[in-house]
Amino acid sequence: MTLSNNAKKLISVIEQQGYEAYAVGGCVRDYLLGRGCDDVDIATSATPFEIEQILTDNHIRFIETGLKHGTVTALLDYESYEITTYRTDGSYLDSRHPENVSFVTNLREDLSRRDFTINALAYNDSRGIVDAFGGQQDIEDKLIRAVGDPDARFKEDALRIMRAIRFSSVLSFEIESKTKKALFDNKELLKNVSVERLFAELSKLLLGDNVFNTLVEYRDIIAVIIPELQAIFNVPQNTNWHIYNVWEHTCKSVESAPKDLSLRLTMLLHDIGKAYTRTTDALGVDHFRGHQQISAYYAESVLKRFKVSNEIYNRVMSLVPIHDMHIGTDEKKIKRWLSRVGEAQLRDLVEVKRADKLAQNPEMTQTELEKLNITESRINTIIAQGEPFSVKDLAVNGNDIIALGYKGKEIGECLNIILNAVIDGKVENDKLKLIEFIKNN
Repeated sequence: MTLSNNAKKLISVIEQQGYEAYAVGGCVRDYLLGRGCDDVDIATSATPFEIEQILTDNHIRFIETGLKHGTVTALLDYESYEITTYRTDGSYLDSRHPENVSFVTNLREDLSRRDFTINALAYNDSRGIVDAFGGQQDIEDKLIRAVGDPDARFKEDALRIMRAIRFSSVLSFEIESKTKKALFDNKELLKNVSVERLFAELSKLLLGDNVFNTLVEYRDIIAVIIPELQAIFNVPQNTNWHIYNVWEHTCKSVESAPKDLSLRLTMLLHDIGKAYTRTTDALGVDHFRGHQQISAYYAESVLKRFKVSNEIYNRVMSLVPIHDMHIGTDEKKIKRWLSRVGEAQLRDLVEVKRADKLAQNPEMTQTELEKLNITESRINTIIAQGEPFSVKDLAVNGNDIIALGYKGKEIGECLNIILNAVIDGKVENDKLKLIEFIKNN
């Protein structure tokens, strides 16, 4: 395993003073997975006071980021490295934080408090990889296993439940049977975890390669943090357009969307309304008229509860209500869409519609998918050629309209009439010709 020069330096200066020091946790796991090792955490037998003294003696800046839990953050070349004293954790009365920690001098004791075997790994150049709980074998077997008693691990910190299924999604690992049982047995403890921590794990989970299988298998855990989704778990879609029920379709659409958090959140929430709008006609065909707006209502509740950024909120809430609307391949219609929502949102809508179609019956959707490719190509052409699709693209502006005698609301109305005429090809986007068009209409 190759550590950065800065990580090696920190480990070296600590060891030179007679203490142990190792790179630990995720960086070792990621190295063994062939993912490189950029974010290095260091564990040591030195106490926080001793760490600070060593850093001071070696002219290394540091921040006291978590002395209560034994952590000092070293700063080298604009990079930060958390250095934490070996410790064991006290009781977790709130399923989130230990009431206290005890510093120890034994690496194995420190590794024993960690969540999963694949994270209970340590490394330094002199001893190589230290693996006290079979983490290397579990990486080879693609298995997520709790360190020690899984029930105890999840009761200590309920966020580990989400971390387990996040790792399953991101790494495409199975969860070991006893660990899996403990996940479900303790899932209600997630209600004790802050929404910010839950959303951070959910975000990573949604971007995983194995997201479809994870969402399907662990839906009851997801429902604890997003209870709105439970309504669609068993809703059928008896129509030629679908081969999945609503939840399976939702999961497939998430997988089919680009690895963009806003788009994957959109797909996760886009069909919640189908639980409340399903009707079945005389031929046994299901319909879900008006589900888009109801989905938007529930999506808004979910996003606000998770306190997502304004950027994520605005993108998702602009897409869920219109995800089923037809764009078409006609250039004039595409320009009107561009005028209505702008380039960025229209490109998002194309991706949402593509993900939606990829999660339907492939025997029915091939033509629709080909049309979306044509739509995307025509958007590219319109943008590349600088063709007008909004009022600001016109060769005339508000001052030109005022000069012709228009006032108040008439100005905006006139500009919109001109824009539609340009889009329809009735007049060229040339200032003199547009002014002449206004005078004659």
